[in-house]
Amino acid sequence: MSVKKIAEAAGVSPSTVSRVLNNPDYKCAEPGMRERIWQIAMDMNYAPNEAARSLRSGGGRQNDRLHHIHILMTRTDASETDPFFSELLRVIESEIHSQNCILAKVWYQPLFSDDQKCRKANLEKVIGEMYTDAEEHRDGLVIIGKCNAEVIRLLRSRYRGVISVNRNSTNYEVDEVTCDGRKIAEMAVEYLLNLGHREIGYIGACYNEARFRGYTEILYEHEVDLLPQFICDTHQTEAEGYAAMEKLLKSGSWPTAIYCANDATAIGVLKCLNQFRNHPAISIIAADDIEEAQFTKPMLTTVRLPRDEMGRMALKLLLDRIQNGHRSVIRMELEGQLMVRESCQSPEA
Repeated sequence: MSVKKIAEAAGVSPSTVSRVLNNPDYKCAEPGMRERIWQIAMDMNYAPNEAARSLRSGGGRQNDRLHHIHILMTRTDASETDPFFSELLRVIESEIHSQNCILAKVWYQPLFSDDQKCRKANLEKVIGEMYTDAEEHRDGLVIIGKCNAEVIRLLRSRYRGVISVNRNSTNYEVDEVTCDGRKIAEMAVEYLLNLGHREIGYIGACYNEARFRGYTEILYEHEVDLLPQFICDTHQTEAEGYAAMEKLLKSGSWPTAIYCANDATAIGVLKCLNQFRNHPAISIIAADDIEEAQFTKPMLTTVRLPRDEMGRMALKLLLDRIQNGHRSVIRMELEGQLMVRESCQSPEA
């Protein structure tokens, strides 16, 4: 299947298709076109030219044969509720293409990131309904986002290789590339502490969440009180960040600084603060460094996760596993980077 046929089906030029397949940062002029092009490519079982030639000829080494890769998104649905994971998906899509593999399927299953809901669900049935008899090729699976341990164990038996790309470790259930959420939170909160803040709130998920553990542990280490009235256990979306901040402001009591578990939540918080007047300045810090973080008012101070490196290393490890290059479970941890912008200041400022 050629780029030209994908272009004809999508109603765009072959050069646009090529840019979408090869460049995770390329933006189509028409909203949703990028997703449409990738869906058409998956529906057509598109293989890059080099891999397709090898498949037709039957040539090449065993390790060069065509691999079919699936992707499971657990922190977001198709409406892109977590921009960081949507950006990471684009990186991995392009990396699959550059490694001459076929992207066969992308699933969205937010259920799998919620341990409490997973305990009540028939996971074998849910997973079984994801697959059809037509899907014979199951070489590798990339899990993007936090995933329930039982789900991972059930999925592992279906593939030659599984890798998790995440902020929360799988505790060596499968190979993983991670940017440790606990360390991310500690870096962010320690920056607030160094600015002089001692009343630091938290907005984000709390249950079994590495970033919440990092938040609590760094406060304890610095002998700073944990203030329950300033902890908001929410889904990590812009809408819930706005609602949590609105609730704090209407209560008449708020901290001098807030650590938000991700940028999407922080963007909602900042939008709420921009709507409300007559309150003291509140410093906001988050994690991810999604594209929109540079365009908020004020610009968001955050901890950057190395999205591109995480995606590239995940594919390399997955292919090495599929090709029997390693047998032991590998955990690769990459470091976050503090991006100081405008949304934090000392409490006396």
